[in-house]
Amino acid sequence: MLTTLAIVFVFGSMVMIHEFGHYIVAKWIGVKVIEFSFGFGPKIVGYQGKETLYALRVVPLGGFVKLHGMDAEIDEKGQAVIASNKDARSFMNKPVWQRMAVIAAGPVMNFVLAIIMFVSVFAYMGIPAPDSSNMIGTLVKDKPAAASGIQPGDRIIAVNQELTQDWASLTEAIHSKPDQVLSLTIERGADKQRQTISVKTEKDAQTGFWIIGIGPEVTYVHASILESTRVGIERSVDFTKLIIMTLTQMITGKIPADVGGPVMIAQVIGEGAKEGFSNLLGLTGILSIQLGLINLFPIPALDGSRLVFLLIEGLRGKPLNPEKENMIHLVGFVLLMGLMLAVTYKDVLRLFVKAG
Repeated sequence: MLTTLAIVFVFGSMVMIHEFGHYIVAKWIGVKVIEFSFGFGPKIVGYQGKETLYALRVVPLGGFVKLHGMDAEIDEKGQAVIASNKDARSFMNKPVWQRMAVIAAGPVMNFVLAIIMFVSVFAYMGIPAPDSSNMIGTLVKDKPAAASGIQPGDRIIAVNQELTQDWASLTEAIHSKPDQVLSLTIERGADKQRQTISVKTEKDAQTGFWIIGIGPEVTYVHASILESTRVGIERSVDFTKLIIMTLTQMITGKIPADVGGPVMIAQVIGEGAKEGFSNLLGLTGILSIQLGLINLFPIPALDGSRLVFLLIEGLRGKPLNPEKENMIHLVGFVLLMGLMLAVTYKDVLRLFVKAG
């Protein structure tokens, strides 16, 4: 039950804020919004406003805002009709920059949601302040330290007999020894029993540093809403840079393209929910940034490709052939759905292999 509620909260927040971005900017520039829906497929329930249908649909893998004049519409006779070029409320009759603003507003709102999530966490829990001592606070799963017998609470007082009195000297000693087996002298427990543990450094694909997979002890310091906002924005920028770097490395083949689909994301959300609501808020922020970035990719059917077409229109001074553009988006959408199905199938196989 907790996992289900968490999935609904995370997916619902990301999708609704994204579509709300398209919706509110379209309203602002005077475009008629025909429908605002969460999900795809047959309608489950809906409310018909003055001119907009607000609906919940069967397949909860996204959502959409249907704008007047953006695509052909079906009239009462079942005929496909394109809005008149004199219709002031048609999307296609707005200036290029206004149409680009409508399209870009979706991904932008995903970044806004991330900031809101991070600010909420810091305002509630406080701002994390890493301890400067040589005490280990956390171990990174599947990294050398976790398999070596090191435990949270241990103090690493020396690396290869080189004293490490604080966290800075400890990390410097580890980073400076590429692909080497380190002899770590640790103190454990209240009686400070000493023992020696061997662990080999490995290169972190994201930072390029040689690591063993340890993190410092972290305390949380209460902060004002202004300070929480500042740190929340900084964290959003940091995660955006990290995700861009990771995606770039996947595309260039520097790291494996290990992409998770809806099943894996749902599993991660479920695990995050068990660790507390603040953890779930932070996870929502990270996933929202990913959604915003991916939507800016120039892939047909995504916001990024529509921005590219609008940019070309602005440079040419006239739009591309609407039928050709719509066909490109249709083919892109079909391919995107095929990719999503393939990734989902891969996720399901992973679950079976893990269970076995």
